[in-house]
Amino acid sequence: MRYYTLKYLFDGEPRTHVFDLKQPQLPIHEAAMHLLQLHFGDGENSLIMPSADATPAEVLEQAERVGLTRIVVVD
Repeated sequence: MRYYTLKYLFDGEPRTHVFDLKQPQLPIHEAAMHLLQLHFGDGENSLIMPSADATPAEVLEQAERVGLTRIVVVD
């Protein structure tokens, strides 16, 4: 397991979250997907989540649309 610290803005406010994941690296689009799940995964509106076949650019676009910006993975 590896710990990843993500720094990002959520609706313009700085946030930090730590994820404990089994993967050896965490690209920004995957970090964005984890943040989408964290902030919107329990919501009843599944339209917020990108489709399973979304490209990395589409995942990042969707994250930005709902207020997740400036995502940085800190090692």
